[in-house]
Amino acid sequence: MCGIVGYVGKNQAPSILIDGLGKLEYRGYDSAGIAVFDGNEINIAKTKGRLSNLIKLLLENPLSGTIGIGHTRWATHGAPSDLNAHPHFNKDHSIVVVHNGIIENYLKLKKKLMSKGYEFLSETDTEVIAHMLDYYYNGDPLATITKVMHRMEGSYALGILFRDHPDEVYAVRKDSPLIVGTSKSGNLIASDVPAVLKYTRDVYFLENEEIVKLTRDGLHFYNIDEEELEKEATHIDWDMN
Repeated sequence: MCGIVGYVGKNQAPSILIDGLGKLEYRGYDSAGIAVFDGNEINIAKTKGRLSNLIKLLLENPLSGTIGIGHTRWATHGAPSDLNAHPHFNKDHSIVVVHNGIIENYLKLKKKLMSKGYEFLSETDTEVIAHMLDYYYNGDPLATITKVMHRMEGSYALGILFRDHPDEVYAVRKDSPLIVGTSKSGNLIASDVPAVLKYTRDVYFLENEEIVKLTRDGLHFYNIDEEELEKEATHIDWDMN
């Protein structure tokens, strides 16, 4: 089933991402990774195997930053490996994405991108999304994301960082669950509520083809036509066992 987490706020992102991924281990996975923006560059740590492998990797090579995304992967396209693990970059490491779901027309999209000179490091359909975002990027993340959504077929939940929009996390949902949490110390995305309960009990449930932009101070929701939406939070009053 895979798991997505994301955070932007006042605190260090790596520990929050790892904690959230730990709460999603029940979904099953064969690799794990995070991407964190350090103020200059987006840095990735990812590895096949258990979350403990990623934690060990981060102890050896720590990442620092207050904005990031993370993922636990269950292989669909490409065997479990370090290269196939999420997150996935575009060609110049200025856009990074994590993805749950399956892009049904990814081979058609990949063929087009290869004809334009794009090279692929992994066997995943997710890397196609990263390069599609790169191909259509015009400086406006929202417009770029909606353009790519119109061209993808299948199911997906996405978490996306753009290096030149360093204070923003973008997330998208189509036929794959994704929630948004809000707190005084920052805002979060996750595949399921348990990943955010440590930090907040106020969550928003994304509907199909909805997009959210998270900043340190607020949330903005949009539909696929880039029209801003008003959404109401749900207060979670249950606890994890």
